[in-house]
Amino acid sequence: MDRSLLLLSFLLLAAAVGHAALSPQLYWHSVLPNTPMPKAISNILSPDAFADEKAGTSVSVGKGGVYVNAGKGKPGGTTVGVGRGGVGVHVSPANGKPGGTNVSVGNGGVSVNTGYPKKKPVVVNVRPGNSPFSYIYAATETQLHDDPNVALFFLEKDLRPGAKMNLHFTQTNSGATFLSRQEADSIPFSSSKLPAILHQFSIESDSIEAEAMKKTLKECEEPAVGSEKKYCATSLESMADFSTSTLGTHDVKAISTTVDKEGTPAQQYTIRASGVRRMAGTELVACHPEAYPYAVFYCHATTAARAYTVEMVGKDWTKVEAVAVCHTDTKAWNPKHLAFQVLKVKPGTVPVCHFLPQDHVVWSRSS
Repeated sequence: MDRSLLLLSFLLLAAAVGHAALSPQLYWHSVLPNTPMPKAISNILSPDAFADEKAGTSVSVGKGGVYVNAGKGKPGGTTVGVGRGGVGVHVSPANGKPGGTNVSVGNGGVSVNTGYPKKKPVVVNVRPGNSPFSYIYAATETQLHDDPNVALFFLEKDLRPGAKMNLHFTQTNSGATFLSRQEADSIPFSSSKLPAILHQFSIESDSIEAEAMKKTLKECEEPAVGSEKKYCATSLESMADFSTSTLGTHDVKAISTTVDKEGTPAQQYTIRASGVRRMAGTELVACHPEAYPYAVFYCHATTAARAYTVEMVGKDWTKVEAVAVCHTDTKAWNPKHLAFQVLKVKPGTVPVCHFLPQDHVVWSRSS
């Protein structure tokens, strides 16, 4: 084997081992070892990500060359073979099903074949109107009447122990899971590439799923509002990187709303005594799930907000620890945004607050 092929062999070997070591789950633990993972994130991690924690990597060197197995012989993981015939790499699904990625390097050159995401069943959550957490849009009539997020907006002065609020906490449960960063980065994410994306996921161009994806891409490509920073994270790794780089530290909290009963109805909740606690700082990153075949989060960062955790109990004794965000500078928001129509206030006059549904995440510094 010549020197260039040997070098490529070791690069592929290193990449394969790195792939096994940096699943989304392991990436979180490696860069955020002191940050508990909120349910909004753990609930949408593929089971394969947890399986990777139990997998290992073995390397053997013999007369036939070098062989790497990053799965201890179990379904899933990465195998690399380096021998006289060249280099072969296979990344297989952890569920043991056919598919995966094959890379071969030999006298004939380089060949790459990826089995993801061929004919993968796709569920795209479709919601009425525009995202209420993107402040550039005006509310639609449908959104005003049918969107359960309407109930989540309130004024900061109402955030006090004993206060009663009529709320409906919902969870999307779209079935979308995080891809690894490597997988996500290999798929186009652009309005200009929408036909190719639809073809890749076997989605009809005139379907409601395609329309939802088109809306998501548009929201991700719109400019940020005012002084905010924004980013659409297509992987857990990219969400963590954006949030920690924006906050300037890896010493962070990531929290989401938790409800102790599934499928709770709209009802009256009472804020418990000593149930309002403010999170550290005024610089926050809030990440909201978007309608897409895999998990995509619209994240926006602001230095003009306050976040709280709020303990509440419902009429049916449902216990909720809700995350609330209060925006202190709303001058750049669309005057016809859902919040202003619900609360009957004007942009820039008073702080506007909202509770977050269960599948959203807020990041802040730990202290």
